[in-house]
Amino acid sequence: MRTSYFSIITLLLVFTGVSCSSDNKAQKDTKKGRVLDLTESVTFLDPSGNEVSEVRVALADDQDERNQGLMDVNDLPADAGMLFIFPEEEPLSFYMANTPLPLDIMFVNADSVIVRIHHNTAPFDSKQLPSDAPAKYVVETNGGYAVSNDIREGYRIRF
Repeated sequence: MRTSYFSIITLLLVFTGVSCSSDNKAQKDTKKGRVLDLTESVTFLDPSGNEVSEVRVALADDQDERNQGLMDVNDLPADAGMLFIFPEEEPLSFYMANTPLPLDIMFVNADSVIVRIHHNTAPFDSKQLPSDAPAKYVVETNGGYAVSNDIREGYRIRF
């Protein structure tokens, strides 16, 4: 009898260990989040047309991609971001729900001029962040990127 109790306890411990290690792997995969396909680049230009900096970007040029944005992206390289392309120039508004990283959100009009920058936005915040002027493009980068690269409203982008 004692041997069968020992066997049962051993089997339970083995199954519990396998179950825990599977749960840990699932948690690690969840923490990793989405990985972006950085296929394009955006160059920031000062009012004189001089290049200030450049980021590699993933494109969000259809409704599904624009809706998802950087949601569930847990790791964004320092020189990376996302470029949103809208079909029409109009007032836009973004929010940070399901976005775990602080971001700089730069609204850009049809003439490629940055019309509004929201600096270091709060992760997971549902507060609306408006463009305050018509915009056709939006560039999202890591929070603090605009300040550290001296990118200001009135600068331009090229892609």
